[in-house]
Amino acid sequence: MAHRAVAAQSLSGTLELDPAKTLIEFRLPGTLHTTHGKFKLEHGTIRADLATGEASGSIVVDARSGDTGIGARDNEMRKSVLEAQRYPTITFEPRHATGQLGRDGQLQARLQGILTIHGAEHEIVVDVQGRLVGDNLVARTHFSVPYVEWGMEDPSVLFLTVAKKVDLDIATSGNVVWTGDSARSSH
Repeated sequence: MAHRAVAAQSLSGTLELDPAKTLIEFRLPGTLHTTHGKFKLEHGTIRADLATGEASGSIVVDARSGDTGIGARDNEMRKSVLEAQRYPTITFEPRHATGQLGRDGQLQARLQGILTIHGAEHEIVVDVQGRLVGDNLVARTHFSVPYVEWGMEDPSVLFLTVAKKVDLDIATSGNVVWTGDSARSSH
């Protein structure tokens, strides 16, 4: 298999994420136990040009899909914390991208953008690690959301307290369509 022999600075393309191959997990530590759950990706597209740093697109997550496996807790999370009926989606819109793609296909990137959750926009930066094989990118990232600081309800009750930040781990796969010099240099 031939690897991309293109300088990372000239990489430009569009990544279409596959919802069936995307896992969005969250972890919320608490006094008695840690709550684990998942969300579903509706769709996602990231356009990035590492030569200019320009990035655009949108990653959309269904806020109503939050699932911890315990119905009452899930209903409370959707109703009181996320207010998912009023704010049914969580979106990330990349605005700036930097990164490096090694000859072995290893990707190290940083995306800066706007995370819209619970009706409010927040600037965030996420570090992404991945591997490009042909035109398929498998990538992962980890970041925390200070949901209480960002105006969402703290679900703690009496001595059953939880952290004020929720940790997110995202693993995804998608197809890259190259543009510009990248298209001519592929394979």
